[in-house]
Amino acid sequence: MAVSVGVMLQQWRSRRSISQLDLAHDVGVSPRHLSCVETGKSQPSQALLDALARKLEIPLRERNSLFLAAGHAPRYSEVAFDDRQLVRIRATIQELLNAHDPFPGVALDRAWNVVLANSSATKLMSLIPDHLHGPPLNMFRASLHPDGLSGHTCNFDEWASYLLDQLRRLVRTTGDDRLTDIEREVSEYETVRILDGPRASGSSRDQHDPQLVVPFEMLLGSSRLSFFTTMTTFGTPRDITLEELTIELFYPSDQLTADMLRAES
Repeated sequence: MAVSVGVMLQQWRSRRSISQLDLAHDVGVSPRHLSCVETGKSQPSQALLDALARKLEIPLRERNSLFLAAGHAPRYSEVAFDDRQLVRIRATIQELLNAHDPFPGVALDRAWNVVLANSSATKLMSLIPDHLHGPPLNMFRASLHPDGLSGHTCNFDEWASYLLDQLRRLVRTTGDDRLTDIEREVSEYETVRILDGPRASGSSRDQHDPQLVVPFEMLLGSSRLSFFTTMTTFGTPRDITLEELTIELFYPSDQLTADMLRAES
């Protein structure tokens, strides 16, 4: 059954923890008119929907759903990542990833599926079995599955906690069913069930050796590698594919990691 535009707006208001009165005030309409929109007594104009979507920080994909539900045409394109229109952008992203070698770098879609990678990231992915390679190769699965990178991750508890926080935040902020399905799947992994189970709060490192960022620490052969990461997004996207794209670059947290990866390149 199709969800009405009014119900959608109520759901987004709830996700953003904003009252009907505050939202009406912020977009410059009467609370009565917004109430009529949410109850289906009034159909919102494109201009009002656009203002509401901006205030509620609704992603472009879901904005299109709002417009369609209200009987308007969708306003944002969704160009496939391999489409010729994105040739220049794909090449630029790949150049950025290649320039980051010998340190790992990947480009991810909204669900954290890998769409591009540099050679260093590809080498790391060779550590996981074929059944986790997809396609698509999903970083939540690859990192949290018992057969995946979890077995190579020295600080799995804190790294996995970071990943789960990211996944659950994405579920809350987007309402995307694909992410909900991934969250449900990884929650059944033995590694995650143990992590989410009763355990002492904090860790010895949290208490005695606090970190400025959560590192990703892994054992490669007999060497312990440590990374911190940065996430980059497009600043002014008007296309769904580009808005949902994230570039993650891994940087060495110590000199040993930097020297080892440079020596192997």
